[in-house]
Amino acid sequence: MDVIIPQILNGLDKGSAYALIALGLTLIFGTLGVVNFAHGALFMIGAFCSVALSKLLSASYVTEDPTQKDFLGNPLKVETPYVESWFGPELGGAIIDWSVPLAILFSIPIMIFVGLAMERGLIKHFYKRPHADQILVTFGLAIILQELVRGVYGANPIQTPAPQAFKGSIDFGAAFGFDPNVIIYPYWRMIYFCFSAVVIGGVFAFLRFTTFGMVVRAGMADRATVGLLGINIDRRFTIMFAIAAVVAGWAGVMYAPINAPNYHMGMDFLVLSFVVVVVGGMGSLPGAVAAGFLLGILESFASMTAVKELLDGIDQIIIYLVAIIILLTRPRGLMGKKGVMED
Repeated sequence: MDVIIPQILNGLDKGSAYALIALGLTLIFGTLGVVNFAHGALFMIGAFCSVALSKLLSASYVTEDPTQKDFLGNPLKVETPYVESWFGPELGGAIIDWSVPLAILFSIPIMIFVGLAMERGLIKHFYKRPHADQILVTFGLAIILQELVRGVYGANPIQTPAPQAFKGSIDFGAAFGFDPNVIIYPYWRMIYFCFSAVVIGGVFAFLRFTTFGMVVRAGMADRATVGLLGINIDRRFTIMFAIAAVVAGWAGVMYAPINAPNYHMGMDFLVLSFVVVVVGGMGSLPGAVAAGFLLGILESFASMTAVKELLDGIDQIIIYLVAIIILLTRPRGLMGKKGVMED
């Protein structure tokens, strides 16, 4: 158990990112019918929202402190963050320390703007074009976005620390009745999993229990009939694109302390997330979430030393291997609708 539990936790952690990105991809495909290869770039932009807010809150000015002297006897120059000068050292320091959680709010208008600009400015012109055209144009857009981020922030990863209160680890060994210090897991990874669960639950609740969500689900099932009822379903689908962008952005915001943001992180997750969507079933929201966590756990177990010694390189191909097996035996995916990808 001291080996199995950490791998399950690692799988849930990685699966949370896969599930959040795949959820947004499936929302866009299910509503607009667009294969959006720029969705990974939204995840990357969300991560850099954390970076941007952290740098913004840490902006400081230099003053001379006459009470402190350097080795030459001159007053020592001290950098004081503007936030601390405005709100005081204690509150200002807490705001800087909690920059990543605050970036959840900071990212909302940014992700809505980027999502709407992406959909209204480019993707809407490719609704009736073949999926190959959609993939090419959105993939090109993703490259442009990541190169813009590279030009602003550089090519090196940027460390974005979690709040001090969550920098430690939780002793799962003691919690499950094992010897202490046997199963240690970082707090922030648990926070990320819980956050992902809340966001996923919120999206499903929004689609199921609100009038707006019910209309969207009806439009996903029969767009023409909903339009004949006098409902502007296109506007609602555009809003859903913005919501999907926010979900992807939040996934990146909270992932920043786990993996230092870099300009190509969106591409790293995008391909795997598309595999997750296909395995779960194109257009199936529950399938995308279930496949995300399933493949995350499988990838975690495949990365164990004992497994890699038995099957060298299995951790690099396990997700694709599972995808091949599922698509050969069930082309529509685990929870896909009958007839989808079965022709």
